Amino acid sequence: MASSGMKREISETHDTLRFGINAGVKADLAPPHPLQASIQSEAKFWADKKKFGTEAIYGSAFNIRKDLDAQILSRFQRPPGALPSSMLGYEALTGSLDDFGFEDYLNMPQDSDSFRQPDMHHGMEVRLGLSKGPICPSFN
Repeated sequence: MASSGMKREISETHDTLRFGINAGVKADLAPPHPLQASIQSEAKFWADKKKFGTEAIYGSAFNIRKDLDAQILSRFQRPPGALPSSMLGYEALTGSLDDFGFEDYLNMPQDSDSFRQPDMHHGMEVRLGLSKGPICPSFN
């Protein structure tokens, strides 16, 4: 899962600690677990079905407006620093605000003994493409 969020250069060497052991092209295409593929396909099926229903009731402009709002709200983030970005508007729009999984309260990095506060300046340099590396090195 870590390899899908980070952009890699083709010419640079493989970083096993950052991207995992099997992080080739095959790992980017195939899901890590067969159950994850079925969960993703079911979520896509229900999202498409919901879109079809809203288009039948409200027209195609409603879905276009909702997609534009989702694109705008998914890009809005707080600068890297002490407070993490909550993406509250995007969660309210997609309905994921009601989902409360174990990742919301277990294994929080802030509760760890080896947690370091993120460097805001380095995080912005990485986001703007002026520096390389992870935005926030969490552990020593």
